[in-house]
Amino acid sequence: MSSTESTVPALKDLFANDFRIGAAVNPHTIRTQENLLARHYNSITAENEMKFVSVHPEEGTYTFDEADELAAFARKHGMALRGHTLVWHNQTGDWLFKDSQGGPASKTLLLERLRSHIQTVVGRYKQDIYAWDVVNEVIADEGDALLRPSKWLDIAGPDFIAKAFEYAHEADPNALLFYNDYNESHPHKRDKIYTLVKSLLEQGVPIHGIGLQAHWNLFDPSLDDIRAAIEKYASLGLQLQLTELDMSVFEFEDKRTDLRAPAPGMLERQAEKYEAVFRVLKEYREVISGVTFWGAADDYTWLDDFPVRGRKNWPFLFDEQHQPKPAYDRLVNLTGN
Repeated sequence: MSSTESTVPALKDLFANDFRIGAAVNPHTIRTQENLLARHYNSITAENEMKFVSVHPEEGTYTFDEADELAAFARKHGMALRGHTLVWHNQTGDWLFKDSQGGPASKTLLLERLRSHIQTVVGRYKQDIYAWDVVNEVIADEGDALLRPSKWLDIAGPDFIAKAFEYAHEADPNALLFYNDYNESHPHKRDKIYTLVKSLLEQGVPIHGIGLQAHWNLFDPSLDDIRAAIEKYASLGLQLQLTELDMSVFEFEDKRTDLRAPAPGMLERQAEKYEAVFRVLKEYREVISGVTFWGAADDYTWLDDFPVRGRKNWPFLFDEQHQPKPAYDRLVNLTGN
């Protein structure tokens, strides 16, 4: 640990009275970022290692080595562990949706497979994982349709959503179960997410929270939209968590690839946005129980490849050398440490 790093307060301590502070990790970053993670974060989420195709690539075949490694890391450092994710339209093997003849699976077969998968995966990590993103990104981004097209929807209809929560609750009655989605603060999608979750609650489905992915940037969403989303979701009586927070320095539509370092003013604007966002989050700490970044430091972020392949981004509170950035200093001042 560098001398600079050891003299700043730990991020998790800044918000100890507010919410858990987490980071998404993988088998590479728990090595390259171990000191940073252990010092500043008290929760971790598997980036890809617990997704369907990662742990269950073929029928009857489970591959838990990497997920087990992350669970062991959480135990080693006394961290909470979030499970991500049980049902998603991406990173799911095609075999799941086919019968033994190669035709489309029946609804009964698909739901049987889903129940078996959830029983096995959730059951394995019962002692380690306190919360699961059970269903991920089923809301349609645009238009009037509530649910996005998917093989899940084609075969099982909307029932697969409620069933996933029921199966997860059955597998671990103590786990907190979340619906998780992106663009969650944009009014159109916010209202759809609210509609879905409200209907699940009315059906008596065991759902405990909503995950706001919070893949945000310097320009979007507005603080008013973030606040409105938090209030609307919280009105359902559920807890909220930011599950995948990062703060891109580029607008989503910006395709520039010329920068090798942040442009003048970028990190200052990022610091202002992070401070403003965390000021709002602290206001709602009664309903927000966790804030997880989708990474820990700028040496590793999925935004280096998305939405512009190979473009460097700098979305976190710590730079490529794991040193605090201006945004971190703003949060120290915000919390009075």
